[in-house]
Amino acid sequence: MKPLVVGLGNDLLSDDAIGVLTARELHKEIGDQADVIESDLTGVALIDLFIGYKQVIIIDAIYTSKFRPGTIIELDPKDLSAIPNPSPHYTGLPEMIKIADQLNLEFPREIKILAIEVADSHTIGGELSEPVGGAMGKLAGRVKEYLQGWKKEVINA
Repeated sequence: MKPLVVGLGNDLLSDDAIGVLTARELHKEIGDQADVIESDLTGVALIDLFIGYKQVIIIDAIYTSKFRPGTIIELDPKDLSAIPNPSPHYTGLPEMIKIADQLNLEFPREIKILAIEVADSHTIGGELSEPVGGAMGKLAGRVKEYLQGWKKEVINA
């Protein structure tokens, strides 16, 4: 089975669109190497997208104010904190993994998260900021590197 690449965000909200826009470009370039989808879903609604895949790359916007806009931050699900008192409407990846385990769902065991520090994720109808838009090619390149690495693992197995 092919890996899954999920671009998250809302393409109506300035820099928040980076995941969706990157996935859109990647679909044209690597559609034969991975299943590439765009999604504005959040929380437990995302679980259905991941079921059945062994490897997933998530592309999303992040605002930490710790990095310059356009910085790509690689995260592992273990880097994420569980959300206290989660509800089905507000769950994160740690909660989804726990739910999948409890329900014995076929959920990916290899998940890579590529988050890009954004400058503005709230302006409706706004364009990507210059640093975020300028980093989109590098972000897509990182996705391709992971896919190539996974492909080599399969060939060498």
